[in-house]
Parts: sequence; structure tokens; C-alpha cells
Amino acid sequence: MKLKYLFLSLIVVLAFSCDTNDEDYEFVQVATPQIMNKTAFRSSVEVDAPKDIETVGKIYAYKDYIFVSDESKGVHVIDNSNPAVPKSIKFIKIPGNEDISVKNDFLYADSATDLVVFDISDIDNISVVGRLKDVFNVYDYNVPLEAQAVDYANYDYENDIIVGWTITTERRKKQDSDVLINMFLDGGRVLNASESATGTGASLARFQIMGHYLYAVGNYEMAIFNIQNLEAPVLANTQYAGWNIETMFQAEGYLYLGSTNGMYIYNLNNPALPEYVSEFTHWEGCDPVVVDGNYAYLTLRGGNACGQLESVLEVIDVSDKSTPKLAGRYELENPYGLGIKNNMLFVCDGTAGLKLFDKTNPLEVSFVKSYDDIQAKDVIPLEDKLLMIGGDMLYQYSYVEKGVELVSEFEL
Repeated sequence: MKLKYLFLSLIVVLAFSCDTNDEDYEFVQVATPQIMNKTAFRSSVEVDAPKDIETVGKIYAYKDYIFVSDESKGVHVIDNSNPAVPKSIKFIKIPGNEDISVKNDFLYADSATDLVVFDISDIDNISVVGRLKDVFNVYDYNVPLEAQAVDYANYDYENDIIVGWTITTERRKKQDSDVLINMFLDGGRVLNASESATGTGASLARFQIMGHYLYAVGNYEMAIFNIQNLEAPVLANTQYAGWNIETMFQAEGYLYLGSTNGMYIYNLNNPALPEYVSEFTHWEGCDPVVVDGNYAYLTLRGGNACGQLESVLEVIDVSDKSTPKLAGRYELENPYGLGIKNNMLFVCDGTAGLKLFDKTNPLEVSFVKSYDDIQAKDVIPLEDKLLMIGGDMLYQYSYVEKGVELVSEFEL
């Protein structure tokens, strides 16, 4: 009997060894979603006391307040009535949140598949006043960058929400890139009125408010909401927006969508149904964009999941929206967000710090100054000050001749 079991064990070992060497197989990093029932998920929104941020996301400014997102967890509210001494005052728990926009004291936030509306007219008594369910068919599931495949086997799209991920190493049969792409897209359905007060987002934003409409972009879809009745928005339309959309910027009746492969331009002649105008294509890279007049400025970050080529600042001539053209390219180290104030272009160059460029002549953008002792992720150039986040810090600067001067540093 012992010889029999030894023989069977030997067969198993030999079979596994032969299979391991089979060129048709490979070891793959597989992401499996951590899920929550939608009912429990939707009931978990609440307003809490201030707390430390776990993972700094995006920044938004409205009146005397700064909102900083905690990736997929919610939004921290900072009282900035005294920029020299900002103070964290609230944490709005919004699971699955990435972006917000504010108009006339109503805050709109994505919560995975839903749009949630908050009344913030009394900042001490923030309340939920509305929720549109399942309006985002495509939202950013924040699949870990190291994932090579996604396992949606136990995910029920209709009744579950993805709240996190588990990474395991599995031995799988090799699949081409098209199959992996389909796993991401198909496996889980992934992939102003003149008197109004509207907040200001940074260049990494996916939400924009123009007039009576809120525009929100996901990986490849745009959702358009009519917010004429601020506390009861209505989903007006959804449409294909492009491929791998990451950011959105609005200027003079146009939307500029930054993707990993280019920049898409849409006009808002019919604000309920943005119309595709053109596309500027570049190599693959993470791509926020801002626009001033006849020129768009975008950064491309290479490396990791963003592409394999160099990191640059590109200047695009958009005077003819139907045929955007490259007007200039400048090397950077690790760029993220950017912003414009008059003729100064502020570029967040990641670990290389904040860089300032003079764009008086957009065809010959010139380097002015670098603040390289900080980490810079994104900026909001307000009328009287520059807001910037980087690492776990919020920086505020005043504008000075040919540069900026630090007003305060606030640990998030």
C-alpha cells in the first residue's frame, strides 16, 4: 500500500513539474474584489469629527473651505478662513468617493455607482438631501496597479459594491492583452448662472459644473446631470466619452478630457448633450490638462502604469478646436497636476517639487523657478492664493513677483 501511495504521489509531483515548465502558463498577480452589499453601503454615509487622512486624493476649494478627499473613503473639510492657520473641522464619510463639486451650498459627490447630494449651507450640520442610485455604470474601481488580472467570479454587479481588493499570485494559462482588457471592462462592468457660487477643482478632477449642469467622467463614459433644482439633480444623459479618461477641464463652452492616450474636446452648444469635436493623440501616459485661451497645457507622466516613455509638459494649440496641434514639448521628471494664474504656469512635478513656467509666449514657455524641497501633486490657483497638495501636506502660497511665497503648511 505504501508503494501505491508513493507511486501516486510521484505522478502528481511529476505532472505538476511538467505543467510548471509549460510555456503556456505563467504566474499572475490577481486582484479579487472585497465586496459590500449595496444596502449596507448606502447606509454608511455619515458626517464625523475630523480625523487623519489615510490616502490623500483630490483637492477642491469653495468659499472659505478646502475639501480634500481620502481615496474611496470620503472628504475632509478644512476651515480656511485664516489661511495662515487652517483647521480641519469635519470628515464626510462617503465610501467609494473620488470627486466632488459644489454649487450654491450643495455638494455633489460620487459614491461608487451613486451620486450623493449634501446640503452644506450650515457647515456644522451637513446633511444628505438626495441620492441618485446606479447612475454611474462605469466608475473607477481603483484596481491595484500591480494587478495583472481581475477575478469577478463572486461579484454581483446588481447587488454588490467593490470596497477594496485582495492581491494573490496565481498560476494561470497565458492570455493576450485583449483578453485581459476584456476582463477589466466586461467582468464587472468596469472600466454658471451669473449669480451662482461654484467651487474650484484642481486639474485631476473628473467633475465639472457649468451653468445648470454637472458633468462627470469615468473610464470611458460621461454622465450629464441637470442640477437646475440643486437638491434634486436629474440624470440627463450618459454617453461614450473616449478611452481611459482620467481628468476633465472646462473652459469657454468646451470640455477637455485628458486620457492616457490623448485629449478629447467636446463643445457644449447643447449642454445636455456634449458634442465630440476632435482628439489630440499622444503616446501613453497619465494626462491632466488645463486650458487658457488658445492653448492647452498637459503633462504626461511616464513609468509604472502610465507608460514607458519620458515625462513631459506639452503645449497644444487649440485655436482651431477641430484640429489641435502640438506647439511645444518640455521635459519634466515626474509630473502630476498643473494650473494657470495670469501668465504663470504651475506644474506639480511630483518628487521633483513645484515648477513655475512663464507662458507669456505660449510658443516659447520658459522655466522660471523650482521649489524642489517639497512633493507636489496638484494645485488650485485661486484669485488671492495658490493651494497645493503633495504627500500628506496642504500648502498655501501668496503670489509674489516671479514666484510664490509660503503662507502655511498643514499636515493632512
